[in-house]
Amino acid sequence: MAGLSAWFWNERFWLPHNVTWADLENPAPGVEYPKAGHLFTALPLALGIFVVRILFERFIAGPCARSLHIHQGAGRRAQPNAVLEKVFTSITKNPDSRHLDGLSKQLDWEVRKVQRWFRHRRNQDKPSTHTKFCESMWRFTFYLCIFTYGFQFLWQSPWMWDTRHCWYGYPYQAMTPGLYHYYVTELAFYWSLMFSQFTDIKRKDFLIMFIHHLATVSLISFSYVNNMARVGSLVLCVHDASDFLLEAAKMTNYAKYQRLCDFLFIVFSVAFFITRLVIYPIWVLNSTMFESWAIVGPYPSWWLFNVLLLVLQVLHIIWSYLIARIAIKAILRGKVGHKESSMDMVSNNTQVVCCFKCSVSNKEFKVSLHKHHCTIDTERD
Repeated sequence: MAGLSAWFWNERFWLPHNVTWADLENPAPGVEYPKAGHLFTALPLALGIFVVRILFERFIAGPCARSLHIHQGAGRRAQPNAVLEKVFTSITKNPDSRHLDGLSKQLDWEVRKVQRWFRHRRNQDKPSTHTKFCESMWRFTFYLCIFTYGFQFLWQSPWMWDTRHCWYGYPYQAMTPGLYHYYVTELAFYWSLMFSQFTDIKRKDFLIMFIHHLATVSLISFSYVNNMARVGSLVLCVHDASDFLLEAAKMTNYAKYQRLCDFLFIVFSVAFFITRLVIYPIWVLNSTMFESWAIVGPYPSWWLFNVLLLVLQVLHIIWSYLIARIAIKAILRGKVGHKESSMDMVSNNTQVVCCFKCSVSNKEFKVSLHKHHCTIDTERD
């Protein structure tokens, strides 16, 4: 075990040349450097956030949903049937024609009745609009609060105005209380999302989102342990800047305020493009790749950190393209719709559904364009 620990914490990987862990063990009085042990604080905090979420959804988001006429709604449940339940849980949730014919003969039911049973049974596992509204309101509240805190903290930090301060004196940079609280709270939130996956209604993207949350926790922890928390705080703030807008758009969609939903989605799109395609590469990548090279120099964990940030930028470009397509289609369909003949309106009165999944801190976007409206149903993220 000792050999494995020594291999994992190899100084030549984690630290710049001529720096050892021993050099960081005895800072000056009143100075604290990041340590891996600090991150354990995030676990009880994550449990606390999870409890706050439950109380928030029950006593704040729930009443707000009801005031907007978004009711719990039990929905139609499938009638108990041991044979069909066994097929549903162990074989398939969407039986093909061969299975349907076999089950129809076995139960002496019409094929349509069997199809209806499976449809009702699938709907039982889907979260209601009320549940999704409460989840979005909780995430909107958290993202808005953490972004506000992070922006206020960075406003007073020298590295927001001159990113070279992320590297001056590295790795001998003190961990300030404000930076520590920002990092640990973000880390705890993603831990809480992992916890909540096991208590929420299980969704088809369970494994994808679990891996996404695990990757996010790993990257936040990685940047903290090797004291890249200053530039890490910039990355967190850039990504938080648009998240609350997306959750706001989702809430208006669930409340059926369609015009407001369309507007908020466009605002989210603009914020996403500016933060991910302009600010992130010019402000963050320029600092991590070029300023750090000139001030500190490369070393193994530096290469890994920058490769991950570049991969993230590639994903930003892909997501931006997909979001732009959706936004442009919504705008164009809105302009064209008023000029179409009634025959064209009938032929075009179908839903155009565009789904794509991504890990921005996790998000799955499921965006539907209905006529000229844009409706959003997303999971994060």
